[in-house]
Amino acid sequence: MSGRPQLCPGELEPRLTGLHDPSGIPDLDKAAQTLLDAARAGQTIAIYGDYDVDGTTGSAILHHVLKALDPNARLLHYVPHRLTEGYGVHAHAIEALAAQGARVVVTVDCGITAVGPARRARELGLTLIITDHHNPPANIEDLPDAHAVVHPARPDSAYPYPDLCGAGVAFKLAWRLATLAGEGGRATASLRSLLLDLLPLAALGTVADVSPLTGENRVLVHHGLAMARRTRVRGLAVLAQRCVREARAVHVGDLGFRLGPRINALGRVDHAGEAFELLTTSDESRIDTICQTMDRLNAQRQAIEKRIVDRACAEASRLGMDRDDHRAIVLAHEDWHPGVVGIACSRLVERFGRPTILLQRGEDLCKGSGRGIPGFNLHGAVEACRHEVVSFGGHNAAIGLAVAPERLDAFTGSLVDHANSMLSVEDLTPELAIDAHATLAELDEPNVASLERLGPFGRGNPTPRLLLRSVRVPQPPTLVGAGGGHLSLFVADSSGATLRLVGWGWGRHAEKVRSGTTLDVVVTPRVEVYRGVPSVRGEIADVRIIKKEPV
Repeated sequence: MSGRPQLCPGELEPRLTGLHDPSGIPDLDKAAQTLLDAARAGQTIAIYGDYDVDGTTGSAILHHVLKALDPNARLLHYVPHRLTEGYGVHAHAIEALAAQGARVVVTVDCGITAVGPARRARELGLTLIITDHHNPPANIEDLPDAHAVVHPARPDSAYPYPDLCGAGVAFKLAWRLATLAGEGGRATASLRSLLLDLLPLAALGTVADVSPLTGENRVLVHHGLAMARRTRVRGLAVLAQRCVREARAVHVGDLGFRLGPRINALGRVDHAGEAFELLTTSDESRIDTICQTMDRLNAQRQAIEKRIVDRACAEASRLGMDRDDHRAIVLAHEDWHPGVVGIACSRLVERFGRPTILLQRGEDLCKGSGRGIPGFNLHGAVEACRHEVVSFGGHNAAIGLAVAPERLDAFTGSLVDHANSMLSVEDLTPELAIDAHATLAELDEPNVASLERLGPFGRGNPTPRLLLRSVRVPQPPTLVGAGGGHLSLFVADSSGATLRLVGWGWGRHAEKVRSGTTLDVVVTPRVEVYRGVPSVRGEIADVRIIKKEPV
């Protein structure tokens, strides 16, 4: 058994009717009514969104619905600069928005720990609405003193699904705005249509933030994928068309590995303001220009990432951080780009199988990010070492933090001690869950299409993995992709059935699976369509060589 989550009756086909009433989220009704009243009164509303994909898509959701309620709505938008300001709500930004005439400020994907900025907002006479999903304080008394704090998992929440991302919370707020603006608690036809167009934004934020694809998130992503190419959010539709040129539906992988990284590249390497513009403008010329900028910055981000990963892997090995008695990695370097270290962390987790924190070492602060491993609460680990850090925040699996340079060694020691106490050596070995054994004959198009109905797949709802036993490689494999980094091969069984397999990033293993080799192989089967003709391929998850080719 793989531990795959059980689907509830009727959940095989995720339905929008399965979404919970937004009013169940604490303070959401209060926030929606305040925003509606402010828009109708002509007050200036500022949307303060985080710089990542989740914050950008959530901010765009609120922008579109407020403009639909009143095309003349007076809206400001603020996104902090990742490198010069860092994550979160900042008092100086609140002051700047007040100076520009804002009367109401609504945050997206940030603010749950912004106690000081909330106090400053009150001093300035601003109405502050916080919407967030990051780990909240354990006690209700420690929430910021804002007009409304909208969070599905705050300490006093009874909302049945606590795992919405920032864009998911923003979508729920937009939904409630639409019903409040209608009559009899029902949104108008035009607003209902708009909410459907906003589903791809919620889906993109959910996937990019690696939120679990269960419950409400699965519903949002399922329907958002279906709308991605035809949404009236023109910038998103164009981006989807540019990134997915094949004549097929948009997949979760497209959001996570094509669209999401391009939007994130703006905030990681430059400033995320243009990402918000892409998702809110209808100017085709600006959309094309921003998409080109995204492509260029994403390529730049990939080059920076490779340099960081190569250096960090070498340093981790040199310093013995891959030993059994060192169950966490903490590294800092003055040349590491603070906007890219988070992605680099994920690569080190894949390589070394242990929680990893990478920081840019500055004169005053070491700033960076961390990524955890399944079963380990990285946020809780840093919380246990909080006396050694200047600031931190995030999720159980991903955090951002700042450490004073003179405290870095002490922080590293404390975090490693905590990880050593919480993790066994066996915990550092990645597990591969197998759902079932299969034969090649069973992997036909109807059967695989039925499996895909369990999707969309991602965290919390992993792709099916099937074990093919004792299959033979009848012909030499080929290398595909840029630089031959990927592996393509056919396998056959004793019945004569064959299946094409693709190993993403497996190009370096080509010499081990020559013609005649017998394998056990774990695959994820997928239906692919080429020139209108469907066929099945298997994506390799792992391989065990049973018998090498005859010498």
